Amino acid sequence: MATKAEVLDFIRVYADKMAEHRQELTDFDQAIGDGDHGINMSRGFKAVMEKLPTVEDKNIDDILKAVGMTLVSTVGGASGPLYGTAFMKAGAAVKGKEELSNDDIILAFDEAVGGIQFRGKAVEGEKTILDSMIPAINAIKASIAAGKSMTDALVDAEAAAWGGVEYTKTIIATKGRASYLGERSIGHQDPGATSMAYAFQAAREVAAKAGN
Repeated sequence: MATKAEVLDFIRVYADKMAEHRQELTDFDQAIGDGDHGINMSRGFKAVMEKLPTVEDKNIDDILKAVGMTLVSTVGGASGPLYGTAFMKAGAAVKGKEELSNDDIILAFDEAVGGIQFRGKAVEGEKTILDSMIPAINAIKASIAAGKSMTDALVDAEAAAWGGVEYTKTIIATKGRASYLGERSIGHQDPGATSMAYAFQAAREVAAKAGN
């Protein structure tokens, strides 16, 4: 279960993490990409934080859609369309909701993945955002199916996300600028997978604070 206040809290915490890890994410991207992932994500979520007060009183779907549209328009490179689509698809999945059940949360994540796969023409195992996102969502599903709370499921999800980040060090990039490096991309973690892992870290922290 997640309330609208918790969704807003997640967005704020995630925005803080993108500012905090701006240089780290940029450094990872300089190794294999355009060298601007942290800069772009931090700029995008700064814009989100400026937009948030204007949508705080709306339904969760409108809030997520506003976040997505802001990211599309302010985050450069591939990340803006991918993260923006993820938030917009998640919002569309929970239309009209004032609070989210566990099933709603899982559906929103699934739709977000579908949006990224469609927009990025990517699948798991290509050294992208999906390599931390899909394992994390699978961990949530397995944990909820085993009778765990969403708070505990998000602990498992964050661990799975960071496991996915480590996995990206072992595989060749086949998408984006990193794909130009071929085998030289091995040994470097994917910056997009890393920024996505911070999203699950933010969700885990918010859920723990709320005690769900």
